[in-house]
Parts: sequence; structure tokens; C-alpha cells
Amino acid sequence: MKIEEAIVYLLAERNGGMKAEQIAAAINARRLCVRKDGQPVSVKQVWWAVKNFPDTFVFAEGRIMLMI
Repeated sequence: MKIEEAIVYLLAERNGGMKAEQIAAAINARRLCVRKDGQPVSVKQVWWAVKNFPDTFVFAEGRIMLMI
């Protein structure tokens, strides 16, 4: 699963916003997205996905949320 898909999955399941640190930790704990080099997903990667998909994600009130 791509990182942006994993973020959507987590946010839809949670039905609310999450901090980038929480998202990265949840992705790594559930192994929703695995990097090619085997390293855990970083908070920077979460932010990259959020900023590159502005039609999907919004950052408000200190949390990342779905635009839906």
C-alpha cells in the first residue's frame, strides 16, 4: 500500500484527525506501508504525502484530516 493510501485508511478508520507522529507510528505498527529499504516510515514522509495531496488531506487544529 502506498503511504497516502495508508494515511487515508487510518484517518477514515479513526473518523477524525491525527498528528503526523501518530500516523507514522500507526503505519509502522500495523505495517501498512513498507519502504523499499525496510526502514520504518518517517514523520517527514507523512508530511510529504499530506503536502503533495492537498485535495485529499488538510492540516487544521494541529492535526491532519481528510478533506472528505
